Amino acid sequence: MPTPPSPALGTRPHNLARILRLVHEDGAQSRAALTEATGLNRSTIADLVAELVRRGLVDERVPDLPGRVGRPSPVVTASARVVAIAVNPEVDAVEIAAVGLDRSILVRERLPNASVPSPGEVTQTIASRIDAWRQGVLADARIEAVGIAVPGLVRTSDGVVRNAPHLEWRDVPLADLVRTATAAPTYVDNDATLGVIAEHRYGAGRGIDDIVYLNGGASGIGGGLIIHGRPVAGAGGYAGEFGQNRPRISADDDRRTADGVLETEVSRRLLLEAVGLDAADDETLDAELTSSESSAVADEVTRQAHVLASALANAVNVLNPALVVLGGFLATIADLRTEQITADVGMLAMSESVEGLEIRAAALGADRLLIGAAELAFAELLADPGERG
Repeated sequence: MPTPPSPALGTRPHNLARILRLVHEDGAQSRAALTEATGLNRSTIADLVAELVRRGLVDERVPDLPGRVGRPSPVVTASARVVAIAVNPEVDAVEIAAVGLDRSILVRERLPNASVPSPGEVTQTIASRIDAWRQGVLADARIEAVGIAVPGLVRTSDGVVRNAPHLEWRDVPLADLVRTATAAPTYVDNDATLGVIAEHRYGAGRGIDDIVYLNGGASGIGGGLIIHGRPVAGAGGYAGEFGQNRPRISADDDRRTADGVLETEVSRRLLLEAVGLDAADDETLDAELTSSESSAVADEVTRQAHVLASALANAVNVLNPALVVLGGFLATIADLRTEQITADVGMLAMSESVEGLEIRAAALGADRLLIGAAELAFAELLADPGERG
């Protein structure tokens, strides 16, 4: 993902990018607020905003404030009609949305899969939804790019999915496939990496710069890292695969496999089986687990919470984060067993490493991966607005 803009772009491009990022990340801003945030003078702000308006990237309006004396400062908002197509292909469904530059979700669909989808089927789904939306809700919108959050190892430099084992994809040039089918710039990254970026910017991790994030989905458990305020992907872009680590399980009753990795011991499939469902979205599963009075369901949630805590303790010892964020079905486990998980991590991790540690459920809920995928799609625009529109 491109880094935030730097003065090396040149003063004017740099300042255009600063203003666009401010209204994208922090919401509507008055010209007066932008002047204070950037340190630029009022006439420079007015000129830069006018250029962004001309490029179709922001909208500006004068607020109606009854009883106010004098002309109020115009309010600048990122455009809802500049959109990213955000996609999360999973084994059970493909989620796709159009997300505005103002972070509004203009339209979203969850399309269940009859079987594990092939790369070609996902590509066709994306292309067909874009075509349909262009005839309807996106008729007056400008599609900036497509961002795809994949549950697997992704080489971000060229958007090749190296290995998404649950999707049965290996060395798939997904960015090229979707770019060819849609004629839109396309970027691909790991789903949990994008999830932690979304939670850091807008959710449970806002304002916190050292975060471990674990995402629980139909394909298993992935992870993302924010260290000193920046995403950390590792040498090949594959860091954060907590689901493939082996938790330390001391109680035999907590073990389901002889030597299993975290995502086989802490499993969405096992939770679905416990509540008697073949398939469900996260909200339905959450509701079933929360309302269930079955002791078997309670025991399974407790067991998974114990195993999850042991894996978290390992991560805390190695990375010493200020915050652990849990998304997907892991957020449900965290909500149902908050005290247990906190106590277990405190007991298993080094006492110094848990000082001040917080464990939170993802605040963005079902939107987290789509918002993360949209951030990926908008990254180049935000780094350099350029001559667009």
